[in-house]
Amino acid sequence: MAKGLGDMMRQAKVLQEKMAKMQEELGEKVVESSVGGGMVQAKANGRQELLSIELEPEVVDPEDIDMLQDLIVAAVNDALRKSQEMVAEEMSKLTGGLKVPGMKIPGLF
Repeated sequence: MAKGLGDMMRQAKVLQEKMAKMQEELGEKVVESSVGGGMVQAKANGRQELLSIELEPEVVDPEDIDMLQDLIVAAVNDALRKSQEMVAEEMSKLTGGLKVPGMKIPGLF
C-alpha cells in the first residue's frame, strides 16, 4: 500500500510541475476582444490580467460617456472570459478533464 501511495505522490508532483509550467506559458498567451464594430478592443493574458485597451477616436463622444463605458466593460469582460476559457481548455488537456483539488488557477476554480 505504501508503494501505491508513493507512486500517487510522484504523479501528483509531476502534475503540479506541469501545471506550473502551463501557468507560466499561459501568462505569455494573449486573447483579444473587439466590441462595437471594432471601436473598443481589449487584450488579456492567461493570468486574467488586462494588458491593454484600444479605443477608436470616433467612439470617444463627450455627449455619450455611458456608451463608451459600456463598450469598455463589455470588451474587458469578453477578453477575461476568453482568457478563462483558454486556461480551462489547457487545464483540461493536462488533467484529462478532471478538476484537481488544491490546484488553483485564477478564474478557473
